[in-house]
Amino acid sequence: MERKIADFLTSLKNRSASVHTISNYERDLASFRKFLETRDVALDGVDHILIRDFLTTLYKRKLGKSSVSRTLACLRTFFKFLVREQYVTRNPAAVVSSPRLAKKLPTYLSEAEVSDIMEAPQEPTLKNLRNRAILELLYASGLRVSELVSLADQDVDRGGQLIRVLGKGRKERIVPFGQYAAQALDAYMAERRLKALTTRDASGDLPLFINLRGTRLGVRSVERLLEQYRDYLKPGRRATPHTLRHSFATHLLEHGADLRSVQELLGHANLSTTQRYTHVSMQHLRKQYDKAHPRARSSRK
Repeated sequence: MERKIADFLTSLKNRSASVHTISNYERDLASFRKFLETRDVALDGVDHILIRDFLTTLYKRKLGKSSVSRTLACLRTFFKFLVREQYVTRNPAAVVSSPRLAKKLPTYLSEAEVSDIMEAPQEPTLKNLRNRAILELLYASGLRVSELVSLADQDVDRGGQLIRVLGKGRKERIVPFGQYAAQALDAYMAERRLKALTTRDASGDLPLFINLRGTRLGVRSVERLLEQYRDYLKPGRRATPHTLRHSFATHLLEHGADLRSVQELLGHANLSTTQRYTHVSMQHLRKQYDKAHPRARSSRK
């Protein structure tokens, strides 16, 4: 089974699955393998009842519904791979129902909060210019952090203010960015050229965002960067790369962008994924309505 798991994880890497997904799936499958060993069952002997029993053990370990749902998704994908490779004849996880999850609305920053972060005073060092360019580009384009750190110089059309992004499933999309992000990128790239730090990676590309050693910046470094701006927000509020992505989508919809356009910009495969932002926008509209209409509050009591 270990060999089959290794082959499966390799297939995920070849399909450009995120490092986070691969790590989670590797952990889920290690847990499943141990479970099968306690039951003395081989992969070709697994049925949907055994998978339900395994998920029950996860609940007993106090795992939440979202974690159990992810584990089931992992098993479905794993057995689909095994069927395709003719290791097994059927996918027993396909008939197991996912736990019903509470729908959580995306957390986002207000426009004023975004502005407070962007305008935080900093000395014009290479590091600070880079950080400002990252913040502006995340908010201007709605990129996933993994997409941002994968950018190379050749992916940026500075004159046209466009970025070529390779998203999930290696699906390419073109995303525009605005004047603030363009100015921040220009300032950063000019300083980067002066320092002459950039090193080409294994594929021969020049990474757009680099650390102070001149090599490509990692996801965790960008996450730590955002954590530094907590002091500019109210207590209990925090900024993350994904928060800026949520803010990008929410603010576009609040200012009249249509749902299909936002879907394309975010790189969502399904419109239903993008539709959750309409609920956030509706909350905003409801607040504005209650605040402005002379008979709104009394009618809702």
